Amino acid sequence: MRKLWLVAAVMLVLMPLASVFAAGTKEEAPAAPRQELVIAIGAQPEALDPIAMASAPAATVGEHLHQSLIYMAPDGTLEPSLAESWQAASDGLSWTLRLRQGVKFHDGTPFNAQAAKANLDRFLDPESKAPYRFLISEVSAVQVVDEYTIRLVLNRPFAPIISNLSHSFIGMLSPASLQSLAKGEATSNIVGTGPFKLVRWDRGEQIVLERNSEYWGRVPTIETLTFKFVPEDAARMVMLETGEAHAVMRVPPADAERLNANPGIDVVYASSVRVIYAGFNTQVKPFDNPKVRQAMNYAVDKEAIINTILAGVGYPSTAPVVPAVFGHTKVGPYEYNPAKARQLLAEAGYPNGFRAVFHHPTGRYLMDSTIAEAIQSMLREVGVQLELQTMEWSAYLSFLRKPPAEAQHQMYMLGWGTVTLDADYGIFSLLHSSQWPPTGWGVSYYKNDRVDRLLDSGRTTPERSAREGLYAEAIELIWEDAPWLYLHDEGQINAVRSNVEGLIHHPLENILAWDAYIE
Repeated sequence: MRKLWLVAAVMLVLMPLASVFAAGTKEEAPAAPRQELVIAIGAQPEALDPIAMASAPAATVGEHLHQSLIYMAPDGTLEPSLAESWQAASDGLSWTLRLRQGVKFHDGTPFNAQAAKANLDRFLDPESKAPYRFLISEVSAVQVVDEYTIRLVLNRPFAPIISNLSHSFIGMLSPASLQSLAKGEATSNIVGTGPFKLVRWDRGEQIVLERNSEYWGRVPTIETLTFKFVPEDAARMVMLETGEAHAVMRVPPADAERLNANPGIDVVYASSVRVIYAGFNTQVKPFDNPKVRQAMNYAVDKEAIINTILAGVGYPSTAPVVPAVFGHTKVGPYEYNPAKARQLLAEAGYPNGFRAVFHHPTGRYLMDSTIAEAIQSMLREVGVQLELQTMEWSAYLSFLRKPPAEAQHQMYMLGWGTVTLDADYGIFSLLHSSQWPPTGWGVSYYKNDRVDRLLDSGRTTPERSAREGLYAEAIELIWEDAPWLYLHDEGQINAVRSNVEGLIHHPLENILAWDAYIE
């Protein structure tokens, strides 16, 4: 179980039914049954507009509707998508991208250089308040070279620019669909270039998509694709077992063996690039004291969580990013040492512990509520009394992403998948002081001037070996400062009805139905 593997997409051709029926004296082949696929996920997307998207559930749905310029394949290679090629200038201060011709948005508007510029300019506009603007924030101008060529002009060399352009949240929408919006306003009318179109979003229940018959690539076999939002693990498993859902994400490890014994179900173990952590609001007591934060790390037994709750699916975190990410340096884990935790709490002025509120999601990460309860129990042993509070996923994200003066959280649980496979995305976005809300996702409000300088240099230094050294030093400082309670590197467990083929279980934690079909 501790060995995670990546399941590749299977591309097959769907065979038509052979049965026929009689109509009077003439026999005719019946119409093939509609290919309708239902996927049950644990959390509802917070948005599907790229300027407002902020989590993997949004990416899972959004990847079917709109597309980025570049695609990161399951093996980590960067492949053409809406851009066919890209080339850096010799001085590293610009990139020229040649765009795919013959692509149309769902409303018939052509995709071209003007459309790409409109989307990138919108994403870059500070008034849009896009939480992932940092991905391309070094772009100072988007120039139209010709009808199918754009040039990105940079403020300075920006090492991760091409991998960042593969991010799901830099998807292209039809400029015509955005014209009536106020400046910075997000849209719910998602008109992309993807293989599926949005039919409706029944809030709190489901999102229904339909096949884009005019798709520029391989037209999907699936005609209707529905994502149902089911936070309760047991309810998702029942839906799979009864056939109400064809696939589910985040199977509880305790259920995996039982499901696998069902001849009609296949359990899929897939790798992931996500770290799970409990963050601290470092601007409020008692978490403004690094000794308190270190004590919390020593007080929680990560091996026990992995072995008992996750059934071995995962590894104790050794850095703020997983080992597969460029720039990773192993500095952990914190050992389980309650005596050390009590000593540090006493030195920090809390010999009898303290009380705090711990916010966490449910149904978003593998066994997230159970893990929160385990943390609560372990910290109780060193005198820390946690009150657990949870809320619906999109509300939870809005609750956390507040400027420090408005923040109401003390301690929170999140996961972060470094989907660009570059430490800039996994560390700068969360731990550089420029990324405190409302700018970005630095909801621990962590600040270390030396770390800021190292992360700035890591973005602009082109040499890989030099970047590795910069991230190594930054990670060592961050680990010692402990703005997070470092938990584990998460694996994925999904499950699929055996008659479903072609689903892609992506290590970026997207389940993709582009090439899926039902036998």
